[in-house]
Amino acid sequence: MSIMLEQKQGLIAGDGLLPVKMAQYAKENGFDVVAISFSSDNCNQLKKYCSKVYSCAPGEVLKIEKILKDEEIKQITFLGKVHKGLILKRPKFDSKALELVKNAVKLNDDEVMLTLVRELETIGVTALDQTIFIKNLMIPAGVLGKFKPTQNQMEDVNCGFALAKEMGKLDVGQSVVIKDKMIMAVEAIEGTDKCIIRGAKLAKKGASVIKVSKPTQDKRFDIPTVGLKTLQTMKKYNATLLTVEANETIIVDQEKVIKYADKHNITIMAV
Repeated sequence: MSIMLEQKQGLIAGDGLLPVKMAQYAKENGFDVVAISFSSDNCNQLKKYCSKVYSCAPGEVLKIEKILKDEEIKQITFLGKVHKGLILKRPKFDSKALELVKNAVKLNDDEVMLTLVRELETIGVTALDQTIFIKNLMIPAGVLGKFKPTQNQMEDVNCGFALAKEMGKLDVGQSVVIKDKMIMAVEAIEGTDKCIIRGAKLAKKGASVIKVSKPTQDKRFDIPTVGLKTLQTMKKYNATLLTVEANETIIVDQEKVIKYADKHNITIMAV
């Protein structure tokens, strides 16, 4: 079922370039975007494409709700990295955020986001599919750069992909690092880059990184995303293959990513 998009769109923005891309494409297509930014690293870029940019901490739920009400926003998109460790530190958690955390059955990724989505629905705000404005960044099947995977790498991909899917079912993480059919690391709360560092260090050289969508992926949040930083981390720790799930993964700055991979002998493929 297609959704009727409002002319005025809300954006709740974490770290990185992805929220900026959404704002850019939305503006180019005639939408007015109001951003609530959790990050300082992309605020200036967001201002180029958004009519307003507010700064909030992820735990300032009452402030976020007030902004959405005052701006008369009915639809929002969540994009960008918000580190899961914030929930342990609880910086600037207001009374509403503490209440939501306290009442949550568990605090895995999906449950935290679903709790927030349900809370926003009580004030008439709907969270949209993350890909609506950035479908052009989704990656089709195939090898993206000039390097093709070896037979040994393909065996690692087949093994690692199946395991990553199982971890996704449990909502533990979306990425694994593997070498010679041995799992070096599984992503948990630390995020993909730190998972790569941990696994690639153990592998010494030639590790493969595999990132997939969860089997029951809710496209309103947490679409698998990789970018230049992912590749830079792989290069630093001598990982040589990145595999993502085709048509379920976003690659930010695709041209730069492929150019970097080709320059540093890294294979990128979508399966």
